[in-house]
Amino acid sequence: MSYNTPQQTAELAVESGTAKAAYPVGKALVGGFLAGAYIAFGGLLAIVASAGLNSATWGGIVTLVTGLTFSLGLVLTIVGGAELLTGNMMLVPISVLSRRTKLGRLGFNWAFVFVGNFIGSLFVAYVLADKTGVIGTAASKAGTGPASNYARLAALTISKAVGESNLEVFLRAIGCNWLVCLGVWLALASTDVAGKILGIVLPITAFVALGFDHVVANMFFLPLAMFQHVPGVTITHVVTNLIFALLGNMVGAGLFVAGAYWYLYLNVHKPQPGPGGPGTIRDR
Repeated sequence: MSYNTPQQTAELAVESGTAKAAYPVGKALVGGFLAGAYIAFGGLLAIVASAGLNSATWGGIVTLVTGLTFSLGLVLTIVGGAELLTGNMMLVPISVLSRRTKLGRLGFNWAFVFVGNFIGSLFVAYVLADKTGVIGTAASKAGTGPASNYARLAALTISKAVGESNLEVFLRAIGCNWLVCLGVWLALASTDVAGKILGIVLPITAFVALGFDHVVANMFFLPLAMFQHVPGVTITHVVTNLIFALLGNMVGAGLFVAGAYWYLYLNVHKPQPGPGGPGTIRDR
């Protein structure tokens, strides 16, 4: 199976980030809407697929099933083509570090992709999860699919909205986007669709199983919990969680993936002539 070397993958990441940073408002918004919806589809599938699994019986299998099914979102985003903020938190900065994109374009891209992701996530949460009845309410008949789905949603969102401190959300978000961006990186490294999907699934399954926080996923889960009147989940919880998840995701992507791989594979100085000859390439 052919693949791109880390050096080639880094160069592809720069090209991708440069192209994304140049997108006009319309493309950033529409691409962002699609990616937000795709991540929400993955979240909705994860709820339904894991709802019938009792953690007392299945243990860690529940979180593995949740992560495996949730990975649908990034598969649709990468293979289908859309604009995900958390991926762009790695791709655009590595282009900036390589001096292919100006810092202002980074802020422009992130802002409009954020808006698109948020609208897409809310659309699926409200129209396709709430109004369709796929996710039930506290009044749903016990033993039915909607009742199980509601219970699973409540378990997921109460732990995130209420059970985690702001520092915990921030730190979990660092780990989350480190793994998510590694999934994007592995997808760039692969030269065929099957390889891209495999490269995406493993890191995404890991971050979900570990309970880490993804700002775009939380744009779906937490508002959906409010639509379904999950006890204890308020707008304050939602906004606070999204702020700290956003900040942590930025650090995870920018420092541990974009920064690290730029330093390893792209921060190569041109040979400097010296008195004894043409010179050598300096250390990275």
